[in-house]
Amino acid sequence: MATRRGVRVFRRVPACRLRLICLPHAGGAASYFRTWSERLPDDVELCAIQYPGRENRVDDPLPADLGALADEVTDAIRGLLDRPVVILGHSMGALVGYEVTGRLTACGEHRAVRRLVVSGSAAPGRTRAFRGQQDAGSRSDDDLVLMLEKSGAQGLALLDDPGMRSVLLPAIRNDYRIVQAYAAEPRGALDVEITALSGLADPFIRPDEVRAWSSVTSGRFRYRSFPGGHFYLTHREEDVVRAALEAIGTGDSHASC
Repeated sequence: MATRRGVRVFRRVPACRLRLICLPHAGGAASYFRTWSERLPDDVELCAIQYPGRENRVDDPLPADLGALADEVTDAIRGLLDRPVVILGHSMGALVGYEVTGRLTACGEHRAVRRLVVSGSAAPGRTRAFRGQQDAGSRSDDDLVLMLEKSGAQGLALLDDPGMRSVLLPAIRNDYRIVQAYAAEPRGALDVEITALSGLADPFIRPDEVRAWSSVTSGRFRYRSFPGGHFYLTHREEDVVRAALEAIGTGDSHASC
C-alpha cells in the first residue's frame, strides 16, 4: 500500500492506463475501498481519497463546508491526472466528486476525467437530509451510532469502544453537518459523461432523484440500479467496478491550468 496526503493506493500499478479515484460516504474512510483493487484489471490503479479526521488523518482539521473539502480533494488528485481517471463517489462522495469535477472543468483539467460515477445520491439541486437523519450533527454519541447502524453502514465495530467514539465521531458529525448544509452553486453542464448508480431498496433516495443527474452533464448519461439498500455497493463490488469502467477509452492526456 502506498500513501500520499489525502490519497491511499492499496495496490500500486506504475504503468497503469487508468486510475479509479474513489470518494467515501459521510463517515466513511479510504479503507472502505481496500478490497476493490482485487476487482480491477491489472492495468487500472485504485486511489481512495482519505478525508480529514479519520485513519491516517485523524488529527487533521475538519473542513468547514463541502466546498472546502472539494477544494482539498481537487488539490490532492491533481498529481494523479497524468493518466485518464474515473471519479467515483458514494452518497456524500458523489457530491464531492461533482464539485471536484466542476473545479477541474473550470480549470481546463477535466479532459483527464473519462467519467464521473455517482452512487446513492440525489442530483445537485435535489439533495436533502435523509429521512431520520435531519439532526445527525447534534445527536448524542449513542443516538448517532444507532442512526449509523440503522442506515446499513459497515465497519462500525470500532464505535463499540468509548475511547474510539471520542476519536471518530467528531469527523462523522462534521460530515453530516456539511453534507446537509450543502447547496450546489449554479454552473453550466459538465463536459464529462456521468454514470449514476443506486440500490433498488435504498430507503433514502428515490430513483427519479438519481436519474436527475442527467441534467448536470452535456455528455453521455447512464443509470444503473442494483439489489440492495443504501450501501448496496458493499455487496456488489464487482458489478459496481464493471459499471464504472465499462467501455472506457484512454484518449489524450490532460491539459493543466
